[in-house]
Amino acid sequence: MADLFIKQSKQYAMARPGYPEKLFQFIASKAAALDLAWDVGTGSGQAARSLSEIFKNVVATDTSQKQLDCAPKLPNVRYEHTPPVLTIPEIEQKLAPKSSVDLVTVAQALHWFDLPSFYEQMKWVLKKPNGVIAAWCYTVPRVNNNVDTVFDRFYSIDVEPYWDRARKLVDKKYSTIDFPFEPVSGEGNTGPFEFASERLMGLDDFFTYIRSWSAYQTAKEKGVDLLSDEVMEAFKQAWNADGGDGQKAVNYPINLRIGRVGN
Repeated sequence: MADLFIKQSKQYAMARPGYPEKLFQFIASKAAALDLAWDVGTGSGQAARSLSEIFKNVVATDTSQKQLDCAPKLPNVRYEHTPPVLTIPEIEQKLAPKSSVDLVTVAQALHWFDLPSFYEQMKWVLKKPNGVIAAWCYTVPRVNNNVDTVFDRFYSIDVEPYWDRARKLVDKKYSTIDFPFEPVSGEGNTGPFEFASERLMGLDDFFTYIRSWSAYQTAKEKGVDLLSDEVMEAFKQAWNADGGDGQKAVNYPINLRIGRVGN
């Protein structure tokens, strides 16, 4: 998975949306304690930054050192470069002792994981009972009718052949992903629960976001530039159709799965 993002690490850090405060407030309200969180697949640390404002300590891991190099340096966040698969002894040595983590988070990355292996590791390190796992993804951005029409055609026709098959789990809002956990307190199921992230973006920012996609990099390696002059012109006309050529509010729908481990 990390190989898909290495070449555009800086673009990923600059262009990817942050996550709303309401999301973290909801997740934190389901944790039994706020001592230690493990952010898995942290990338350039978007989630780790927010967790650091709530939890006493955060350990954030990723398989890409280049991504970690772009993450914010914070006093209560410890970054660790890890292999794709960790053994239990490696978890104990690099991350935390058994049954010591209050919360495990996975932002926009769970679909890349070997889930049976990851869940075994996660259950080992989470506190029992009631250690919480929260995993979320964001789907396609929404701007306005003009831009969305161009984007949806571009996404479904031009981009779709270059996505890894794991992307289908994101397109289905994590509703079909394997998530064998008990509902957290106060909830009747494990989701997905809906949130949203919004940020102001210019058209160049929007293009940078597209270039941060793994599908964009895969296409590029096959000699295809998804953002051809023709595509960029179509986006430009749609972006400026309302008479403005500046920044627009771009909405990213977020879908959260959250659960807890038993005894």
